[in-house]
Amino acid sequence: MRIPKNNEQKPEIKKVKKQDTEKKEYKIKDYVVYPKHGVGQITEFKKMNIGGIDIEAYVLKFEKDKANGMVPVNKQSHLRPLATINQVNKCISILKSKPKIKRSMWSRRAQEYEAKISSGKIYELAEVVRDLNKGDDLMVDQSYSERQLFEKAYDRILTEFQIILNMSLEDTQKKLDKALKRNLEKQVQMIENKTSEEGVTEEIAE
Repeated sequence: MRIPKNNEQKPEIKKVKKQDTEKKEYKIKDYVVYPKHGVGQITEFKKMNIGGIDIEAYVLKFEKDKANGMVPVNKQSHLRPLATINQVNKCISILKSKPKIKRSMWSRRAQEYEAKISSGKIYELAEVVRDLNKGDDLMVDQSYSERQLFEKAYDRILTEFQIILNMSLEDTQKKLDKALKRNLEKQVQMIENKTSEEGVTEEIAE
């Protein structure tokens, strides 16, 4: 009975090794979206041996988080390519539409928003940004957790849009804020004016 058991184990290991030779869907320098971390760039392919099994993985660089990550090639279905221009345009339409806020408790809604952000799906990210957007209100009436979720979803979309549209960060932000009717330029000017006034006061005092 022992001999057949040992013989059965050998072909199982070989099957696992064959799975790791899956064809690569992405190339070095490609941008991809990894749901838990957002947009990353493939910097290299790495081969390693884990538990006697040869594995090839994508090495991803997440510029926003200043972090690196690895995704095995046979798990590349967890990644997605960047959105298309048509998908970007649909996202803009979502951002312009009226918020659809449920009347459930915030803790429940927060879980739903977090799940949408973690899904990595571009339309769901747009829905979170739209529903938590407070326009020109500087988000004064938002709780800390609401603001955190909004900024997380907003940053994910901003990073992806910037690469797809090949625009500067500032111009991409203006495009998003225009769709959300967030007049942030005035707010920035007010802060800058206040800072410059304080500087003048200090000089006079000296």
